[in-house]
Amino acid sequence: MPGQGTPPPAKSGKGVLVGLIIGFTVVLLGGGAVLAVIYANSKPARRDVAVQVPTFDPPTDRVAPSADPSAEESPASEPGEPTAAPSQTATSRRTEPGTRLTSAEFDDWNFKLGSVKYSARKVGGWDYDSCASVDGKGVLARYGCDRAVQVAYSAYGGNLKAVQILLAFSAETDAKTVAARLQKLSSDAVRWRRDQTHASYAYGKIRWGQTGNYVVVTVVTATRAAAAKAPKFHGYLQSDTQSYFVFRH
Repeated sequence: MPGQGTPPPAKSGKGVLVGLIIGFTVVLLGGGAVLAVIYANSKPARRDVAVQVPTFDPPTDRVAPSADPSAEESPASEPGEPTAAPSQTATSRRTEPGTRLTSAEFDDWNFKLGSVKYSARKVGGWDYDSCASVDGKGVLARYGCDRAVQVAYSAYGGNLKAVQILLAFSAETDAKTVAARLQKLSSDAVRWRRDQTHASYAYGKIRWGQTGNYVVVTVVTATRAAAAKAPKFHGYLQSDTQSYFVFRH
């Protein structure tokens, strides 16, 4: 595992592909069961590849922070003790069909599924008019990525940090193609806010997944104090966000 001054989060060698059958199956299973299916398919590959963390200097005229990213975290609760049980998905607010994806849809993460409970404080959100600012190797532009959002979270007293890059596409086929392409590329194919992850860490990984017209990328770093809890936290955060997009149109 990385130590002080070591390479940044490793990309899952295999990546994440999620197959969702929406419609009668969703109605039959219910939201909780759908999330369970997503999580079962989002376990990381055993082989991890160390990669170079891309710098991220978003243009000021295209970034609209919804929170001060430099603010000190004072969480009301830590993962395992959420402030509230979620409804369908704990991650976010519901939107009207056809509305543009924004970071304002995503609040503090309060998650519960049976005996599993997690929470994290949202510490920042950034909206972009296009995907250019997060496109590290031109893959997003090649397949018509329309819009990008970043959301940053902190948990376990700041010992775990997460950044999610949420990508919206006009066509589901393009989103599916990009998710498949990202699995084969190094993690710098997508650029995230490095100031929202740890400079040194004991756990550092990236997960990718696609649901409908959306691709979800989740970067998680954790210090030694939270490293043991990070893998499951990472998996559920990725899965919960993907499940949100099952119901978003």
